[in-house]
Amino acid sequence: MRLSSLESLVILKDIKQKIEECLLQCEGKLVWEKEDEEIVAEIMRRRFFPALITHKAWEGFHFAGHEIRITEATDCYGAVVWPSALVLCYFLETNSKQYNLVDKNVIEIGAGTGLVSIVAGLLGALVTATDLPELLGNLHHNVLQNTKLKCKHQPCVKELSWGIDLEKNFPKSSCHFDYILAADVVYHHPFLDELLLTFDHLCRNDTVILWAMKFRLEKENQFVGRFQTLFDLEVISDFPSLNITLYKAMRKGRMKARPSKVTV
Repeated sequence: MRLSSLESLVILKDIKQKIEECLLQCEGKLVWEKEDEEIVAEIMRRRFFPALITHKAWEGFHFAGHEIRITEATDCYGAVVWPSALVLCYFLETNSKQYNLVDKNVIEIGAGTGLVSIVAGLLGALVTATDLPELLGNLHHNVLQNTKLKCKHQPCVKELSWGIDLEKNFPKSSCHFDYILAADVVYHHPFLDELLLTFDHLCRNDTVILWAMKFRLEKENQFVGRFQTLFDLEVISDFPSLNITLYKAMRKGRMKARPSKVTV
């Protein structure tokens, strides 16, 4: 079957349009990858290491106009600074106008070494840094060393084992948090049910959750779907080169419409 000149022109035009769309998609992907690499490089530049080897392992970070020194322990997952924490710290610092932490009640779950809690405290928040009892010694040391006489409100450190004695230790009648911060709390551990229960207990109708998650295994990744049964979830930033996504979440039906892109 022979095509008329008009039909041939229509087909050629359609092919040209599809080629242009593919080129635009490729160009957009390349631009996004470049932006991702540049932002990640900027985030990682905030980290520095001691010039001399010391008897205690530590890493340094520059956030909120301060030099922060974090003591780590390589034998414990929760006593190491992971990239998700850096992403969240960078976001809090560079978006301090939109997410103003001054005089806000903030709790960090799974605080680990305390870097995120320290940065939140330096930005003016009333911070409660929480983690398992075996991590509290190092957590308290880092928080005190980096915030004493530097913060408007001295952060406090408190035990929180996910899902255990939540009402006893954090009664709903008296505990109201404006923000819940979480970095790298979803990984290969058997307490994902308890983690979701903890989010649910601590979150009020106007509480904002800022959560940086590194995607690893499918089982852990499925937690996002379960999380969305209770909370509305919005992607604030995505870092493909790190497999990290930064989320904002609120109780279902409480999220206000706003532009999806935030400066990072």
